Amino acid sequence: MSEHNKSLLNDAGILNLEDASVVMVYTEWNDAIVNELVAGCEKSLQQYQVNKTNKIVVPGAFELPYACKQYWENTKGTGSQPGAIIAFGCVIRGETPHFDYVCKAVTEGILQLNLQLPVPVIFGILTVDNEQQALDRLGGAHGHKGEEAAITALKMISLQRQLAKSF
Repeated sequence: MSEHNKSLLNDAGILNLEDASVVMVYTEWNDAIVNELVAGCEKSLQQYQVNKTNKIVVPGAFELPYACKQYWENTKGTGSQPGAIIAFGCVIRGETPHFDYVCKAVTEGILQLNLQLPVPVIFGILTVDNEQQALDRLGGAHGHKGEEAAITALKMISLQRQLAKSF
């Protein structure tokens, strides 16, 4: 785990979540970067003995909200619904406004899922100006965003369980 991310663990409340289930939905686009996000996430989940994971691949970031929702819908009643969904992608600014449209759509889509689904959908999409900025978020000065997404998912599962016990 990167030094930057170790500070996120203070009083995280994410111990004893070995039975938790997490699905990672990620893009083929910018695969070298996205695959590293997924690898960092898997590494962090394994550190907390979370072994119930699944992975779904979609073409691009625009398709992430749809795939997250369909995964949830298609696992209803199966006993294999996740405690959290993590969406991973990397959108790098180009020469056209396409970047702005994709980033806005995927951000709003993930927000809507968080308001509609009974489990958290973690935003693991890098929206950067260039490839170097993305690389800096894979263990550089900005920490490892894949690890952070895993920690966030576990914290949200823990919160959800605490709230369920409170009411």
